[in-house]
Amino acid sequence: MGKIGVFIERYTINRSAEMGALMKFSQVAHKLGHQIDYLFRPDTYKIPQYDAIFIRALTDPLNLSYVFSRSAEFHNIRVIDDSDSIYICCDKINMYYHLASAGVPIPKTIIIKQTDINKDVGAKLLKKLKSPLVLKAPNSSFSEYVERVKSPAEFVGVAKRFLRRADSIVAQRFIKSEFDWRVGVLAGEPLYVCQYLIPRKRWKVLTYTQSGGFVTGAIKGFDLKSVSPCLLEAAVNAAAAIGRGLYGVDIKQVGDEYIVIEVNDNPTISAGEEDQKAPHLYERIIRYLLGEWG
Repeated sequence: MGKIGVFIERYTINRSAEMGALMKFSQVAHKLGHQIDYLFRPDTYKIPQYDAIFIRALTDPLNLSYVFSRSAEFHNIRVIDDSDSIYICCDKINMYYHLASAGVPIPKTIIIKQTDINKDVGAKLLKKLKSPLVLKAPNSSFSEYVERVKSPAEFVGVAKRFLRRADSIVAQRFIKSEFDWRVGVLAGEPLYVCQYLIPRKRWKVLTYTQSGGFVTGAIKGFDLKSVSPCLLEAAVNAAAAIGRGLYGVDIKQVGDEYIVIEVNDNPTISAGEEDQKAPHLYERIIRYLLGEWG
């Protein structure tokens, strides 16, 4: 019998679908004869008691999730997410560097520094990358601090706001689409595929409203065998540029071309969403964590 500790925080179970995924994970583990315990902030000292750690909380080198990851690695315990993946994926500049170095197709990307924030540079970028262009803070997640700009003045305003969070930001060519592909990859193999549909009159999957809420699109699952092998190849290559852990690779499709938007560590897994056509994903993760696969 293996013992898996699942690190969660209160926000991890804000939605019933998130709780549902944790319950499925636990049910599958018990069916396989393994023990699942949920760990919280005060439980760091318990890490050596487990055979594996599965992090289901926001990852960041400044968060406790990183401490859990590093502690597990110190004790030679397999962990998702590993600390290297957290470190790379939580900094978009670092992530795009890894993707570009590996020859993974990404949108035309330019790194912007504080000294570049003026209308002249904005005008040149809008001409080079075309309008609108997308600005991203390097430590953004869940579509926060990701905005489009259509004029030099907008560029300066958004860039200055984002640079309060970082020394540099990302400027990218905007790729219009009705959905984003999301391919889950574990240990170098595709795990699940779905489309995150972009809501009407929006340009990204998740948009925050002024009232503090958000608008998001539906999620459509696909069988791995039903999608283009080129899509899966693009996702696997992108994941390999980061590591051999668990990743959610976001991809835009332009004709027959697949362009990687980003690689996410700690990808969302919610019951009835990412697992629609991949009910096996829970068992695959469990077997990977316990060294039975991958």
